[in-house]
Amino acid sequence: MPLKTDELRTQALGPMPTPSELSANHPITDDVAERIAHSRRQIESILTGDDDRLLCIVGPCSVHDTDAALDYAKRLADIQEQYKDQLFIVMRTYFEKPRTVVGWKGLITDPNLDGSYALELD
Repeated sequence: MPLKTDELRTQALGPMPTPSELSANHPITDDVAERIAHSRRQIESILTGDDDRLLCIVGPCSVHDTDAALDYAKRLADIQEQYKDQLFIVMRTYFEKPRTVVGWKGLITDPNLDGSYALELD
């Protein structure tokens, strides 16, 4: 058998829930659903040229501090309101880092930010 050289610091987590199962277990409110639909309509209008605002998709790359992420989102919302006639700002982030093999993998695998995920790998 050849020497294993990849995925040395990962372990299987078991079956992943399907998107339908996630939606059923964590339903969104009508208000949130409408906000998502409205945002998607605005993005489509910008991409098709019906809306001449600039679409700005901004990070952070990954969230490791939920309080800081909420603060950042609120600040972006303020900027969005200030420049709503020129820009449409979308905050894009990951809660998990699927391609990270070494180090912190994200809130889903190490929500306490204490390295406890590594203990499970030993």
